[in-house]
Amino acid sequence: MDCDLAIIGGGPAGLSAAIYAGRADLKTCLLEKALVGGQVSSTLDIANYPGFPEGIDGPQLAAKMRAQAERFGVEFRTAEVHDIRREDGGFVLQLQKGEFRARAVIVATGSDPKKIGVPGEEEFRGRGVSYCGTCDAPFFREKRVVVIGGGDSALKESLHIAKFASSVTIVHRRDSFRGEKIYQRQVLTNDKISVRWNAVVREITGDKRVQSVVLEDTQTGGTETLETDGVFVFVGTIPNTKLICSLVPKNCRGHIDTDHDMMTEIPGLFAVGDVRQHSYRQVATAVGEGATAAMAAGHYLSELES
Repeated sequence: MDCDLAIIGGGPAGLSAAIYAGRADLKTCLLEKALVGGQVSSTLDIANYPGFPEGIDGPQLAAKMRAQAERFGVEFRTAEVHDIRREDGGFVLQLQKGEFRARAVIVATGSDPKKIGVPGEEEFRGRGVSYCGTCDAPFFREKRVVVIGGGDSALKESLHIAKFASSVTIVHRRDSFRGEKIYQRQVLTNDKISVRWNAVVREITGDKRVQSVVLEDTQTGGTETLETDGVFVFVGTIPNTKLICSLVPKNCRGHIDTDHDMMTEIPGLFAVGDVRQHSYRQVATAVGEGATAAMAAGHYLSELES
C-alpha cells in the first residue's frame, strides 16, 4: 500500500482530516488536482471561522492548515483521481498516470459552480462571465456588474465585488433573499448595490466581451435588456462525485450519503465537506467532518488489524 489513508481533495475538510490522521500516526497522503485550499483559496475574508474575531484571509487559513498537516508527516501529492475500486481489502485510486493504493479513503472533492445554462454563458466565460468574485472582482474596477443568485455566496460575493465595481445589480428570481440576515442587511444598505427581484437572466450578450443581459420578469413574462460589463453567477454548486460512480452508483453525480462517522455504505470509504449529503457547506462544519472521518478511519484500520 502507498498509504494507510488517502485523502482526495485539499479543501478545509480534507486538510482537517489530514491533520487528525497525521497526528494519529497514520501514513497519510493527500491528493489534490489543483490548489490546496479548495474554494477557501478564493475567499478573501472568512468572518465566521471560530478563533479569528477580525476574520481571516482564505489562502492564509489554507496555508496554515497545510503547514500543520505537514508538521504531522502528511504527504501532499498533485494528482487527479478518476476512479476508485476495491481490491485486496483496500482501495485502488486510478490516476491520470498510474495507480495509487490505500487501506482507507476519505473523499473530500468539494463541488464546482453550477451554471445557469443560457445563451452566451459559455461564449463569454472569462470574457465577462465569472463564478468567483474574489478571483475576478479587481478586473471590474469602476465597471457595472450583474450578480445572479440570492444565497450566502451571492450576497457575500456582491459585497466584495462592490468594493471595486461602480455598481452591482443582483438579479434574483424570488422576492426575498435566502442568505443569512447579516449579509442581507449589508447588501440592502450598500449604496453601490441594487436588486432586481422576481427576475432571471435569459441571455448574456456582447461582441468580444459581455455588454448586456436580457432579463425576464418571472411574474409578467416581460423582458428587458440591461447593460453591464460583467456577470457573476452564484446559483449553487455541483458535487464532484464522478470518481465514486463504480463503487457507489446511487450517489454518482450527486451528494454522497454517509453515516454519523462520515462512512459511506462501502466500509473504509468516507466522504466529507461539500461533496457529502446534508453538509452545511461551511468551513467550520467541513473541518469538523474532516476530523470525524479521520478518527473513524483510524478506528476502522485498527479493527482491520485486530
